[in-house]
Amino acid sequence: MTTDSSASPLIFGGAASSPRAPLPTLPPLALYIHIPWCVRKCPYCDFNSHTASPVLPEQEYVDALLADLDQDLHAVYGREISSIFFGGGTPSLFSAEALGRLLKGVEQRIPFASDIEITLEANPGTFEQEKFVAYRKLGINRLSIGIQSFQQEKLEALGRIHNGDEAVRAAGMARQAGFDNFNLDLMHGLPDQSLDDALSDLRQAIALNPTHISWYQLTLEPNTVFWNQPPVLPEDDTLWDIQEAGQALLAEHGYAQYEVSAYAQAGRPARHNLNYWSFGDFIGIGAGAHGKLSHPDGRIVRTWKTRLPKDYLNPAKSFQAGEKSLTNEEMPFEFLMNALRLTAGVESRLYSERTGLSLDTLAEGRREAEQSGLLQVEPSRLAATERGQLFLNDLLQQFLN
Repeated sequence: MTTDSSASPLIFGGAASSPRAPLPTLPPLALYIHIPWCVRKCPYCDFNSHTASPVLPEQEYVDALLADLDQDLHAVYGREISSIFFGGGTPSLFSAEALGRLLKGVEQRIPFASDIEITLEANPGTFEQEKFVAYRKLGINRLSIGIQSFQQEKLEALGRIHNGDEAVRAAGMARQAGFDNFNLDLMHGLPDQSLDDALSDLRQAIALNPTHISWYQLTLEPNTVFWNQPPVLPEDDTLWDIQEAGQALLAEHGYAQYEVSAYAQAGRPARHNLNYWSFGDFIGIGAGAHGKLSHPDGRIVRTWKTRLPKDYLNPAKSFQAGEKSLTNEEMPFEFLMNALRLTAGVESRLYSERTGLSLDTLAEGRREAEQSGLLQVEPSRLAATERGQLFLNDLLQQFLN
């Protein structure tokens, strides 16, 4: 997160006057790799994605990714990677050969943890059985499949290139290719969607027995087609009914909610995302990728890379577009806006371990949040109440003075 330099500094419960201690241990380290191309840009999508040309510059882009990583190595020397996430765009547009060369190059530079989780985002319309068998052989051990809906009229409204049958087959193909750990991405609150429509999608997803379901409400984001030409979305009462009934259905079938929009079978939450939400570290490489790295002296630095693929591939331009060291004043919000998304929150001690600041810097905001019923009264944990989960922005405001 960046702040407006013209704004007055924000003071978080006295954090400005508190020295930041060197971090006792560095958090786990992950790697995010952004592949920015899609077959077609969806009207709701605000991610850094671009319509692919008939021939993708795979070799050039892999070369650029490794050169980009080389420039970040000085900040992570001696550490290992606990997870890798290929996001996009549609990373499954890349061949197994290209991704294999990339993974080999990464491992030559940074050691992999013995139990590393490697996730690849994929869309049903880009599934090929042989390609996914090859991906699995590379060591990619988790898929995240962008279904969004199984209903044709909803898929057409969302601008998706696959149909419901392809979505169903995708899960079977993933399992046949050797993936015993995969996520299905599903949206609700779609144009003209009823409660029955939403639950039908959810029942179909559950029937495919994924280990993880990301189930989230469609929102209209700036700089998208839907923002400029908004579709008719369900009324608030319908949205609330969908949320309540959907959560009950997921729980009934063994999918525990561990984050605002994430549900997993026992022992199967996404480790990469858990690291992100618990203020872990991650290198970000690729067009528009963001990163966050902690340093032993207490500095925590966010970085972002050149956004447009043509600029990212231009040797005359820098991979890194900018960086920002987080101040003591920004640290509480940066930590809590992630940690409080987790339904169980985090252990209170993690705040000091990951930020270098004393828990006392949260005392005033914590007291107000507890009194307003948004934060659980539990000294050993920082966790939102059920009401706090519903009004997360209001909860975070309690830590702004």
